[in-house]
Amino acid sequence: YFAGETFSHAFTSLVAVLIVACPCALGLATPAAIVVGTGKGAQNGILIKGGEHLEKAYKIRTVIFDKTGTLTEGHPSVTDVIPIGDLSENELVSFTASTEKGSEHPLAEAVLVYAKTNKISYKKAKTFETIPGHGVRADVDGRRLLLGNRRLMTKEKVGIQQYEDRLSGLEQDGKTVIILAVDGRPEGFIAIADTFKPSSKEAIKELNKMGVETIMLTGDNQRTAQAIAKQVGINRVISDILPKDKAEIVKELQMEGNFVAMVGDGINDAPALAQSDVGIAIGSGTDVAVETAGMVLMRNDLMDVPTGIKLSQSTMSKIKQNLFWAFFYNVALIPVAASGLLNPVLAAIAMALSSITVVTNSLTLKRFNPRKWKGKLSQQKRKED
Repeated sequence: YFAGETFSHAFTSLVAVLIVACPCALGLATPAAIVVGTGKGAQNGILIKGGEHLEKAYKIRTVIFDKTGTLTEGHPSVTDVIPIGDLSENELVSFTASTEKGSEHPLAEAVLVYAKTNKISYKKAKTFETIPGHGVRADVDGRRLLLGNRRLMTKEKVGIQQYEDRLSGLEQDGKTVIILAVDGRPEGFIAIADTFKPSSKEAIKELNKMGVETIMLTGDNQRTAQAIAKQVGINRVISDILPKDKAEIVKELQMEGNFVAMVGDGINDAPALAQSDVGIAIGSGTDVAVETAGMVLMRNDLMDVPTGIKLSQSTMSKIKQNLFWAFFYNVALIPVAASGLLNPVLAAIAMALSSITVVTNSLTLKRFNPRKWKGKLSQQKRKED
């Protein structure tokens, strides 16, 4: 108008600028992709509790797995009963079952199931005390029983050094060994093994291929833990961990600059799930773990861990594309509208097209296929190889 154009022409230009500059597409860019991505996660058996968890998962470079109930089925069974003292096999199992009767640990359940299956009677302990990360202490028929790992035997000064070769052999087979001592004397070992979930090995292989470091946390000793990790291809093992230390381990890894996801299923995993950048719970796990985690694997399939990361990568890719198109329309057309070369009707059509483009691009996430998706981590890994 001040340059000499008519008021009508100047006002028309003003209206065109206001219309074409409307940031509708910018406001839709992120939420549209997040809504579609969250829905696609549900279709793939992944419950995502809020867009922030989906937005963060693409950054994951380290995945920590709890062992029992996460990598394994969580239903261990007795494989070996080895008396080393005055007790027979049945007496060893009977005393062990009597000690474990008050425990809720999966290993205790394995011993009780073995005793019932083999019709071995056992009694209720007169006193019972759980020693976290070590084992249990109980009194049965006036005899003082200790049942647990090496740490417990060392703490209670029970000599087991002469049986080290036998213990090592069982542990190298990936078995967890519990030791029974009666009145301060070692009386035998019971070896217990848990089967891996069918998807464990495949999931670890896929994560490794994506360039994501995999870590297993376990209370088992180093020898047993390494044997188990080797079976599924885990990169790194942190063993001899007490339940209360899991969250601290996650914190230490974060302080090293890692963006960490924790995968767990139990009550004692909840602090670590909360501490991690992205907590992932097994759907069949405890209510506390499911409530704490940001993602829940409803199908209990560990292949959904790499799927969740890939879905996040795909979603973030769509968000960036959406933001580009939203800005592109504004940057390209505002100067045209300001110069008076764009009719307000055409400006309205262009503004609507920008929103349609963003929403349509977000909806293409519905075609997401985890087996075909090749994210940035995968591409970077291939370049390094």
